[in-house]
Amino acid sequence: MSTALAPDPVRPAPASASAQDPAAAVRAVRRARARRTRRALALLVLALLAALAVRVLLGRYTVTVPDFFAILTGERIPGASFIVLQEKLPRAVLGALAGIAFGCSGALFRRVLRNPLASPDILGITYGAAAGAVAGMAVWGLRGTAVSWTALAGALLAAVLIAAASVRLRGGAGIVGERFLLAGIGTASLAQALTAAMLVRLSLNSAQDAALWTAGSLSAATWERITVLGACLAVAVPVAVVVHRSLEPAELGPELAAGLGAHPARSRALALGLGVVLAAAATAATGPLAFVALMSTPVATALTRGRTSIVACALVGAVLVVVADAVGSELLGDVRLPAGVVTGAVGAPVMLWLLVRQRRGASA
Repeated sequence: MSTALAPDPVRPAPASASAQDPAAAVRAVRRARARRTRRALALLVLALLAALAVRVLLGRYTVTVPDFFAILTGERIPGASFIVLQEKLPRAVLGALAGIAFGCSGALFRRVLRNPLASPDILGITYGAAAGAVAGMAVWGLRGTAVSWTALAGALLAAVLIAAASVRLRGGAGIVGERFLLAGIGTASLAQALTAAMLVRLSLNSAQDAALWTAGSLSAATWERITVLGACLAVAVPVAVVVHRSLEPAELGPELAAGLGAHPARSRALALGLGVVLAAAATAATGPLAFVALMSTPVATALTRGRTSIVACALVGAVLVVVADAVGSELLGDVRLPAGVVTGAVGAPVMLWLLVRQRRGASA
């Protein structure tokens, strides 16, 4: 009599190490994210170096690489030394520094307000700086570097007005939220109206200079402005990196953030203050470069494919400004456009895309 063999019991597949250890899975995700971020940062650094090289070495007046390094070491080459040291190199360096400032500012505003349209352009910080600059020209007859200080004062005054209006709208309950964005849009409109009214008071030549400045231009780049903006960034950017990271617990909610020992309200206020200072300093040096802060964060997020890195935002901003200045100055034949006009032409479709995406996300 034959006996049927019992089938072998089905053995479950061995669980993976990540399934057995959730902490290992979390570490693996973090390592993958860190690798993506490092690759994106390396790519952006190379892109910035390439943009700087193109801006300085090529164009209407080309400079060879050996001549460029000879000029940097102090050798005097007739014609080339002046063009490199007083024209091309200052514009490239100032553009990179301004882009870093705008990129960091945009990242801070967007993280605090959690709105893709939150940037110093939309909020009126840069328009306040433009109004301050034109006021310095029209009311006090200032020129040169003195205009930068009135622009800085205008940006800070705009920030104070936005904060006060936001607190008033919220009945004293704080400054962060959609009301802050609405107050900023209103302040931007007011600053634009004041700027237009003051331009009428200027002479023709002064009005042309003011119009060029308010468009956002690197044509007035000097080593003095580079030194002032560079010193500001040397202090503000490291602090911005730390503050940007300290905002992570706030995204978990007030209760969990408090449980982790974080102070969300303090971190948000500090981040907004830093964002204002960075945008004001950059605008005081170059004028309002339209939409650089707005574009930097979504581009950096797409490159890192994860959580936004403020360093990536800064590098994206630098690349955008240097490339925009090269395009406006060298690649359009006899037509020379300020860098702010080029960034505005590119940034307007980006803003519309962000609006459409935000509306779709709200209706989903």
